[in-house]
Amino acid sequence: MDVFFANAISFGVIFLFGCVGEILTEKSGHLNLGIPGIMCMGAAGGCFGVKLVAMGESPNGVLVVIMGILFAMIFAGALGAVYGFLTVSLRSNQNVTGLACTIFGVGFTSFFLNNVVLTEGVSTALSYAGLNFFNAHIPGTENLGWFGTIFLRQGVLAYLAIVIAVIAAVVLRYTKAGLNLRAVGENPATADAVGINVTGYKYTFIVAGAAIAGLGGLCYVMGYMNGIVGSTVDQTIQGIGWLSIALVIFTLWKPALAIVGSIVFGILYILSSRITGISFEQIQLLNLIPYIVTILVLIVTSILGRREMQPPASLGLSYFREDR
Repeated sequence: MDVFFANAISFGVIFLFGCVGEILTEKSGHLNLGIPGIMCMGAAGGCFGVKLVAMGESPNGVLVVIMGILFAMIFAGALGAVYGFLTVSLRSNQNVTGLACTIFGVGFTSFFLNNVVLTEGVSTALSYAGLNFFNAHIPGTENLGWFGTIFLRQGVLAYLAIVIAVIAAVVLRYTKAGLNLRAVGENPATADAVGINVTGYKYTFIVAGAAIAGLGGLCYVMGYMNGIVGSTVDQTIQGIGWLSIALVIFTLWKPALAIVGSIVFGILYILSSRITGISFEQIQLLNLIPYIVTILVLIVTSILGRREMQPPASLGLSYFREDR
């Protein structure tokens, strides 16, 4: 049971990256349905970054992790910047643009991994990096019982996800930048009128949100799969990306609550693989539970009508100063 909950956390933090990234984007008033593709881009970029430094005889573990994280954020942030340019500057439809980003991100990742990253000897290097660098455990935790197994034997990306979620929660709630961002998401015309750089905030947090979400793709490949890049990795990450968007609703656009929500989603996602003696159809029904729970949360919050439980008022609406 301890191992099950440890695996649930390991998988849940993948959702956490995508969820926090999407929360920051939506707080700026933009619904980015390109998160699945952006997470795929993060996986592609992260694996490429790891490849650059892990192919030597004695790779530096710290450098391997840093390069993986850096390139994952660069690749994902680049696609986020494209989304931002199309929806902020050109005022393209956010839903259509997001879906286009998902299609592009999934297709690019499949091509890039198979034709650029996975050259001779790379699979072994990625697996070694995943096991020995990204998932290196704190020494001595094996003697701490269930607490050590569940909470202290996670990889570096799991702790990074929690730190980012906490920082995002503090920024949104207690800083001037967070207050300005929420103002932009609620009413960009009013925010513009009081001197807030609406375009700057939108671009900054769209790109930052995409970069954070991209770490979810890296976390799946290097953190959960120990560097093993399968033929269906792009499709798996795409499915995780859609659930990450659903998690935003489940956690009521609150990064701190997303930490708990991601663990719940992680438990629900891997639950079917831990239950024996059930049919394929029953497994498919179990996999629907996160979506069903999200729908129920959406219904309840809509009925209650409390403002703090609702999305930003301008979510999905393009803004142009001359329209004021």
